[in-house]
Amino acid sequence: MGAADVVPGVSGGTIAFISGIYEELILSINNINLNLFKTWKKEGFKVFWKQLNGNFLLALFLGIFISLFSLATLVSWLLENHPILVWSFFFGLVAASIFFVGKEIKKWNVATMTFFLAGAIIAYFITTLPPNENIESLPYLFLSGALAVCAMILPGISGAFILVLLGSYKTILDAVHERNIVTIAIVALGAIFGLLSFARLLKWMFKKYHDITLALLTGFILGSLNKIWPWKKVLEAKTFGEKVITIKEKNISPFAFEGDNQLLWAVVLAIIGFSLIFILERAAAKK
Repeated sequence: MGAADVVPGVSGGTIAFISGIYEELILSINNINLNLFKTWKKEGFKVFWKQLNGNFLLALFLGIFISLFSLATLVSWLLENHPILVWSFFFGLVAASIFFVGKEIKKWNVATMTFFLAGAIIAYFITTLPPNENIESLPYLFLSGALAVCAMILPGISGAFILVLLGSYKTILDAVHERNIVTIAIVALGAIFGLLSFARLLKWMFKKYHDITLALLTGFILGSLNKIWPWKKVLEAKTFGEKVITIKEKNISPFAFEGDNQLLWAVVLAIIGFSLIFILERAAAKK
């Protein structure tokens, strides 16, 4: 999940869905409330930790944290030096997850198909939006943190990409480099608020409208494929510090790509990414 969130256009939520931990993640986040700390005070740490599902959350967030300082560096380097191959791998991975998540829907009907199509259209529309100019207002940064973390746990929508769209990406990037504690704290508070509140909404949706929720999320994944198509023509780009962010681009055929389209290796990596989903599923089923 940590490595995926580095790639603008790929969501850590998609990886959580693929690996079969998505609903447990949402339920575990929902366990974080004031009653949980009352339990710690009355019944001790052991009961508190069990109620929190602490082992699961610790393993997950430790993995994300380690990834951000190891795998993420490698993914960033590959994205800069071999973008077509990286996008091809993720394209195969995300495309397979559409089948993987879709088959969890128990009954396809008019409602599920409607929400599936709505999710695909919304995600596609988001990937085509132009980024806003840089905004430094603290209330706006709080909102940006809340919306970005919601996107991170939604399959198919990238949190980093949402920050670019909102015009907060450069401000937050500069704050991290300059150790601007106030800005970082405001964004972090927004992220915590967004995570805890949005997780409650998702829990309610899964409980009341399980198939419709899955259909909507599957649609999000399908719509996001527009963003991660490997062969693109950049029409406009901006530099944010050391990062170059594409403002406007269009998908093109690999045969219309100027330069080495790396078609053979791209197809091989897309197949590997696609196959990996089903290998993970079989491994999980055995356990």
